[in-house]
Amino acid sequence: MPIRKLKQFLDERQIKYVTIRHSSAYTAQQIAASAHIPGKMLAKTVMIKIDGRMAMAVLPASYLIDFDLLKQMLGCKKVELAHEQEFKDIFPQCEVGAMPPFGNLYNLEVYVSESLVEDDDIVFNAGTHTELIMLSYEDFHNSVEPVVLKFTHKCYA
Repeated sequence: MPIRKLKQFLDERQIKYVTIRHSSAYTAQQIAASAHIPGKMLAKTVMIKIDGRMAMAVLPASYLIDFDLLKQMLGCKKVELAHEQEFKDIFPQCEVGAMPPFGNLYNLEVYVSESLVEDDDIVFNAGTHTELIMLSYEDFHNSVEPVVLKFTHKCYA
């Protein structure tokens, strides 16, 4: 069960969370609609490569990464989207594209868009395309210790 590792991590730290089941959905916007959650509240995990090193970018479903801005914020030479083949083995218990934003469980750096910090709670994929977890942003931040940066803009599509 993909969610077991994450739930064990949260339970060991006595972090309160809610599990939300929804019909199968694969894009962040579809998931938000299926679960009746505002797109800004749903945190999507995007796998990126920073100068060839794998990392997680976490941002609201209704936002997009500004790769030039992220590169500037990180002071690196290259930031690019990672391909599924490059990261699927890092998350053997997760469905591809449904990784939870807990990079610390996978020895990955995590970069969070400052736009997520504005919400009291966040909701994110729990390793499957049918299950989400909601918890306080504060608990997420304290558990993962991500780097918070401005690297996104709202998608108006």
